[in-house]
Amino acid sequence: MNVQEVFDKNRAWVKDKLSIDGDYFSNMSKGQSPEMLYVGCSDSRVTAEELMGLAPGDVFVHRNIANMVPNADLNVMSVVEYAVHHLKVNHIVVCGHYYCGGVKAAMQAQDLGILNPWLRNIRDVYRLHKTELNSIQDEEAKYKRLVELNVQEQCINVIKTAVVQKAIQERGVTVHGWVFDIHSGKLIDLKIDFNKILEDVMEIYRLDH
Repeated sequence: MNVQEVFDKNRAWVKDKLSIDGDYFSNMSKGQSPEMLYVGCSDSRVTAEELMGLAPGDVFVHRNIANMVPNADLNVMSVVEYAVHHLKVNHIVVCGHYYCGGVKAAMQAQDLGILNPWLRNIRDVYRLHKTELNSIQDEEAKYKRLVELNVQEQCINVIKTAVVQKAIQERGVTVHGWVFDIHSGKLIDLKIDFNKILEDVMEIYRLDH
């Protein structure tokens, strides 16, 4: 990649936007009011707005390796707090993707240095669902199922947070678990039944407001 090409493409992008709407950037600078918080993977092939067909200002985005929402990570917890409490988003999406390098790395017994504590969160997901995953003989199918289960567990981590519990009660914020299929380009709604999954554990995590 020639870095100068980035600036050339930026100028072309600005020109294109202004040719459609002369006030495009002045209006955008007035503030943001996105309807959705999107937590996705940092993978260079998985760009949030593009794969959803959305424009700047439509979605508040946080990306990290394997779309994780660990409660000890100040970065993602700050993003959730800001998006839900201050931006008042109504939808929170955790979106994984098939053929995720982070999930694949977590399935391998290797020392990956500084990545070890981060990937341990995915290994914990494997441990929670070991019976189901170990029953899958096909390695690719097992890999894809772990991607889905990781999305499910990260959604649960979102729901455990105080700010999200309060927003669900006050204005019906909805949490969604999706997967992007790189092979087909399609978004898949996992249609996770969070009420059923959480009915036995929410007495531990539920907070009084």
